[in-house]
Amino acid sequence: MELITILNRCHRSRGFVYHRARFSPDHKSIEVSVRPREGSAAICSRCHQPAPGYDQLAERRFEFIPLWGFFVFLLYTMRRVDCRRCGAVVVEEVPWGDGKRTLTRVYMLFLARWARRLSWKETAEAFRTSWEKVFDAVEHVVAWGMEHRVLGQIDAIGVDEIQYAKGHRYLTLVYQIDIGIIRLLWVGKERTIESFQGFFTTMGEGIVSKIVFICSDMWEPYLKLIREKCSEALHILDRFHIVAKMNKALDEVRAEEARRMQREGRVPVLRKSRWLLLKRSENLRDEQHFRLRDLLRYNLKTVRAYLLKEAFQQLWDYNSPAWAGKFLDEWCRQTMRSRIEPMKKIARSLRQHRELILNYFRAQKLISSGVVEGLNNKAKVTMRKSYGFRTYRVLELALYHSLGKLPEPELTHDFF
Repeated sequence: MELITILNRCHRSRGFVYHRARFSPDHKSIEVSVRPREGSAAICSRCHQPAPGYDQLAERRFEFIPLWGFFVFLLYTMRRVDCRRCGAVVVEEVPWGDGKRTLTRVYMLFLARWARRLSWKETAEAFRTSWEKVFDAVEHVVAWGMEHRVLGQIDAIGVDEIQYAKGHRYLTLVYQIDIGIIRLLWVGKERTIESFQGFFTTMGEGIVSKIVFICSDMWEPYLKLIREKCSEALHILDRFHIVAKMNKALDEVRAEEARRMQREGRVPVLRKSRWLLLKRSENLRDEQHFRLRDLLRYNLKTVRAYLLKEAFQQLWDYNSPAWAGKFLDEWCRQTMRSRIEPMKKIARSLRQHRELILNYFRAQKLISSGVVEGLNNKAKVTMRKSYGFRTYRVLELALYHSLGKLPEPELTHDFF
């Protein structure tokens, strides 16, 4: 079986034929000559319609998928056409190439798929190409996917931010968290009202107005903009951020009391107790359970704060918004009488956002930010896998490529 027969089977191009395959002079690559099929007209690259020929340019080399350890290049002499529709002389359009890119479309898709599994550097090393070519391939596939992406009906979204560089530099990420589809919808630079506004502008009024559920944290600019743009949607506060804030308050109480006990020369019973108090009870080891039991015998602010935190977890067991609201009100009342300022601060915040918290139960506990946190972890893995992207543009492409579930160009053959 000849190479040209294989190419005709897996990579046939309408209007063109593979003429001849040969080794390069150094025997490190295979060169396949391509010529137009007799009687076929050239296609204008602007209007994508047939046009009369004008002249020919120098022969170009298009890099194809490597075969058996050999580089493969398609050699073709590009034609220029005199397009009367466009009123200009332009280079023809070829089905295997994209503009001035030196990689074939199929090779760009091949590299982009591997770049989703490996780091871009590892992908470049595996196929003996450059990092720039892998970037070019991912950029092409992401641009095609964004152009052909079908948003459809979006019922639920999750909004969060992650830090992507030192110096408090954040990305605002918006995910679709419907039951049937979970994907990254939009990436915004920085954590500002202006950046978040870009999401609503990109989606358009038709899609935004039909959103039913929105899950976010308690950052006030998010809450304000969501009230303005999605007033009809059920806004659910992030359960995981609430628990994280409570753990932070408990840790603050523990650290302050441990320092005070050290100054007074008392027995350091709180020493190395941080994770005993922050971990969930079911995640503690047997020896940690015994130590925690001994610690809870002391009359300390830290112990009272811990008991308040553990009592709060019962809130998530309720199904009725009414009963959950009564429990929340009673918990806040007890906490405000505890004389533990960090916990009182949490209680004031919960009272302020009471209705948004109860929306979790009004949504029948079907929508939460657990999915969002999982996607954030995947986004962080994408960044770690690259050992840090140097520019925002590269990071944006990598996130859309990994988490966006974008459509890909269809091929006549699945290369793997």
